[in-house]
Amino acid sequence: MSSSVANDGLTPAQLEAFHRDGYLVVPDALPPSTVSALLSETHDLLEGFSLEDHPMTKFSTGGEDGADHVGDAYFLESGNKIRFFFEEDAFDPTTSQLTKPKALAINKIGHYLHVLSPPFASLLYPSEIKEMKARPAAVAKALGFTDPRCLQSMVICKQPEIGGAVPPHQDSTFLYTDPPSAVGFWYALEDATLENGCLSFLPGSHRWAAVEKRLVRKADGSGTEMVDNPGPRFPPGEECGGAGDKDGDYVPAEVKAGSLVLIHGNLLHKSEKNLSEKGRIIYTFHVIEGGEGRVYDERNWLQPPEEGFTRLFT
Repeated sequence: MSSSVANDGLTPAQLEAFHRDGYLVVPDALPPSTVSALLSETHDLLEGFSLEDHPMTKFSTGGEDGADHVGDAYFLESGNKIRFFFEEDAFDPTTSQLTKPKALAINKIGHYLHVLSPPFASLLYPSEIKEMKARPAAVAKALGFTDPRCLQSMVICKQPEIGGAVPPHQDSTFLYTDPPSAVGFWYALEDATLENGCLSFLPGSHRWAAVEKRLVRKADGSGTEMVDNPGPRFPPGEECGGAGDKDGDYVPAEVKAGSLVLIHGNLLHKSEKNLSEKGRIIYTFHVIEGGEGRVYDERNWLQPPEEGFTRLFT
């Protein structure tokens, strides 16, 4: 759903909609000048990285069960770096050679853009972006965060013709806190449409879909694996709205460039493969609660850098 927003945070109506649906679309959250600057930075990064010493790591979601999720050292050590992950379908299956120019073969750039890239870092403390709506710190405060921390920032390029589908999932599976607290900030830098693989949501599923699985680092450090969640699986069934249908009707969210989509960490969402000739570049980061009584799990694939995850309130 979408609605207007005050510059600093969220209106009561927007808060109500977010808590009801588990997501909220904020049109025109970024002014065109900021969108252009972020796209320019993205293209510079895509053109500027070297293939010479790249391990050619492909990003894989692992399908419905996450069994083959990407998990090599290049990925696991990206929490405080800017690294590049290829689309699975960017390679010839018989020769393993790229079939696209490198800038059109990347699935994701991550995961420390919010610190190491000045244009992307500016979104966290946007004093110079006068027309920015729903500023992250103000949104986090409106949502009840006491010590919001930013992590896992990434550009996702749903590349023309090869941009892979992402099956239904919950972000809390990958960024697990006790209790779950993750909220995604998802900015469209290009129009996201049905043709190029926009997001789709199962409204309200954050109120009944338990966090049953976790993507964790393997004990021997060799990669990642999907395991049953041994900790709290909030929400606890009937107390949070009862059971729902995971095969229910997903609602597509076609959005224009500059839009912000807020996504509750427990909400089921997905996107389809991009079979069109038009790409779909977005920027996203997550916020978790770092305040007292919240535990960031030490088995999560993403571990905090030495200085800790980035504070939104300074």
